[in-house]
Amino acid sequence: MCLAVPAKIISLNSNTDELLQTGFVDFSGVQKEISLAYVPEANVGDYVIVHAGFALSVLDEEEALASLQAFQDLADFEATL
Repeated sequence: MCLAVPAKIISLNSNTDELLQTGFVDFSGVQKEISLAYVPEANVGDYVIVHAGFALSVLDEEEALASLQAFQDLADFEATL
């Protein structure tokens, strides 16, 4: 099973080649560098769907926050078991 997770872009590198563009994202406190080659329009502050180290699409902030809340609700539920 594959899982794509919303993350917020917190910084971009200075590469001018769109295919080599990377940036750092925040996954609810965990920060990782990912490829932004598939979303050259993405900017700092945007939310993106990330899978296997690649941002696949830019998300609306409301949609991203709803997804993150659903993940948190699931984690909270699992903690009660």
